[in-house]
Amino acid sequence: MPRMARIAPRGHVFHVLTRGNNRQDVFLDTEAYQTYLEILKKYKEKFECKIYHYVLMTNHVHLVLETRAEGGGLAEVMKGINLSYAQ
Repeated sequence: MPRMARIAPRGHVFHVLTRGNNRQDVFLDTEAYQTYLEILKKYKEKFECKIYHYVLMTNHVHLVLETRAEGGGLAEVMKGINLSYAQ
């Protein structure tokens, strides 16, 4: 049975935690951190969201962001960021 979808209305502030499978490292070197920050900037502009804080750890990321009514929803933003970095 699939998990029920979360309610994430646009125009709200969210604390998002995303981490590697089995808590494995997702950032192996300084270049990987820079790549993630570039992707974060790209999707911030694309979906017109505000990023208040971020913390990049070796195996996970914390984001505090606000989606906008005119921009993309939380699911769209995070899907874009995570898929781009995974590729």
